Amino acid sequence: MSAKFRYLLGDLSKRFQPETIGLAYGFLGVLTFSLTLPATRMAVVGLDPIIVGLGRAIVAAILAAGLLKVTRQPRPAQRHLTSLVVIAAGVVVGFPLLSAWAMRSLPASHGAIILGILPLATAGAGVLRTGDRPSALFWLWSSLGSAVVVLFAVLAGGGHVQLGDFALLGAVASAAIGYAEGGRLSRELGGWQTICWALVLSAPFLAVPVALTVAERGLHASFESWLGFGYVSVFSMFLGFFAWNHGLAIGGVARVSQVQLLQPFLTLFASALLLHEPITFFTIGTAFIVVVLVGLGRKAPIDRL
Repeated sequence: MSAKFRYLLGDLSKRFQPETIGLAYGFLGVLTFSLTLPATRMAVVGLDPIIVGLGRAIVAAILAAGLLKVTRQPRPAQRHLTSLVVIAAGVVVGFPLLSAWAMRSLPASHGAIILGILPLATAGAGVLRTGDRPSALFWLWSSLGSAVVVLFAVLAGGGHVQLGDFALLGAVASAAIGYAEGGRLSRELGGWQTICWALVLSAPFLAVPVALTVAERGLHASFESWLGFGYVSVFSMFLGFFAWNHGLAIGGVARVSQVQLLQPFLTLFASALLLHEPITFFTIGTAFIVVVLVGLGRKAPIDRL
């Protein structure tokens, strides 16, 4: 890194508060993640959910291992291993696998609304793992947003919650725990180093189920399916976390997680553009209500210990 570039970074740090910089990095991460459901939907049309959900982590782990070696990163200390296991279980295994399974039966636009409760879930996990202390007003607005999401799932499912909805809720819980733990550990290891080590650690355990699935189902798929798989492998599972973890680390998990309020809108747009999914006024209206409620929670006080 050149001296001039370091000077510019230092100048920006002086001009903006850490929370502001964290929100900017968080937005870059959300922008990347907003295409995850449409890309997953494209991938599972021709590929088994296990290949899509777990195979992308293996591809990302190969990239991560190469980057760690080239940059000669020191190995994590033994005290970091538990956190890396939690991160891997949440964002390397849990969210990808459950969301891939859900996209077999649900439109990506539907999933976008369910993921609207992710800011609340991430903030809750942040309370447990990072010491963030949101105010009662924050929890009020966030809880109302979650209630709207549950109501949408019931109404969109014809009066009952579909199995895919349960999978998406499990994906939300997995991502929230992984995000919070990733934000905490990134303060010590660095944002991109954290996701890289989590990927490398989990790859050997994922190789077996992926190999067995490939042997049974094969790898015959359309170009669109492979394009979707490529996106979730390189961007959703790897590069997106560089900005996201860094933003959580410097801006606070509870605060930066609220940038995800933009994700439903971005995912809806991507679903219509890439998959030609019809976007109803009911879906847009629900997304708008969720965004408003979480936005109100975004303005509520949050103390960081």
